[in-house]
Amino acid sequence: MSTAAIRVRGLEFAWDARQPLLDIPDFTLGEGERALLVGPSGSGKSTFLGLIAGVTPPQTGEIEVLGKRVDALAAARRDAFRAEHLGVIFQLFNLVPYLSPAENVVLPTFFSPARKRRVEQEGRSVRDEAVRLLHTLGLNDDQINRPSLALSVGQQQRVAAARALIGKPGLVIADEPTSALDSDARDAFLKLLSDECEKSGAALLFVSHDTTLATRFQRSIDLREINRQKVSV
Repeated sequence: MSTAAIRVRGLEFAWDARQPLLDIPDFTLGEGERALLVGPSGSGKSTFLGLIAGVTPPQTGEIEVLGKRVDALAAARRDAFRAEHLGVIFQLFNLVPYLSPAENVVLPTFFSPARKRRVEQEGRSVRDEAVRLLHTLGLNDDQINRPSLALSVGQQQRVAAARALIGKPGLVIADEPTSALDSDARDAFLKLLSDECEKSGAALLFVSHDTTLATRFQRSIDLREINRQKVSV
């Protein structure tokens, strides 16, 4: 049996013990699967992503990512595992504003020898791979060499996606990165991101409150349906 990208069992988490937020008995994302996770604001989507990424440990339960029990790792080892194997696209992108797009994209390879090695095994330097990804995601040479702060929101979003994809992580998670885009820019970005994940074999868990995006993914999951704790929003 192939390794699941994500396997969650008996997960419970609450920021406030008096008001539990997540109670998820079972959740699986298949290897290479591209899925949409939907739910209204306040339903716990970002918290769930943080638990999967190992930013926060669960209070109860197991979280297995790419065959590794991240809940059983110490904080430093969770950070190292995330750097090696996960690509994360943040809602606010978290680019270093004074660096160029290419310089932003190569940053993960400074923290992850495995991601740098995977790039070099393809016969490219990390700089060349950063440029290739940025070109694939629609940026031209002039844009690639500007400070990232000088780019439009849509262009910055593409830089964030390229940074998440460099070094072929096994799992890409995205926390509502299209919320500030118009529908045309959003749809173009989703196609490019999905195509690039498919080429590299990465699983994708894309979080949004927008249920109309479901047709662009292999599967759509409503967090309210897998969460036994009913959250008031």
